[in-house]
Amino acid sequence: MNRYVAVVGPGEGATRLEVRLADEIGQRLAENNVVVVTGGLAGVMAAAARGARRAGGQTVGLLPGLDRAAADAGVTMAIPTGLGELRNALVVNSADGLIAVGGSWGTLSEIAFARRADLPVVSVCGWTVRDHNGNQVEVSTADSAEKAVTLLLGQLPRPA
Repeated sequence: MNRYVAVVGPGEGATRLEVRLADEIGQRLAENNVVVVTGGLAGVMAAAARGARRAGGQTVGLLPGLDRAAADAGVTMAIPTGLGELRNALVVNSADGLIAVGGSWGTLSEIAFARRADLPVVSVCGWTVRDHNGNQVEVSTADSAEKAVTLLLGQLPRPA
């Protein structure tokens, strides 16, 4: 059975660095036979899907609207939810772990959903989350795509 990893981050407004990192993360995940799950749209989501698809991988895009045609071209399976940003919980709960690239409010919500579900999270060039006492919450950090994928895959169970 394949492992699924959500790659999340800013859509509109993603930086060039975030897009480059997400593309490489998607490629590295696909090279490890991991299905890449995204929100299906632009920015980090599109870059991760493109990278995975270029490496021959499968990508799932859980779209906020009802139009499959709105999905980025890198998405191999587009699922319209009609839920808007509420689909963030579906993105997270469809995955075995999460890599967050950069930071937006939607990204922070996905990190929170993942931690609440006890899924491993790696943040690249993005959020560092602290509790009310100032202690860092269990979110690994990485400064490269390679480290992010290696860290996350090391926290996932081996595929059956």
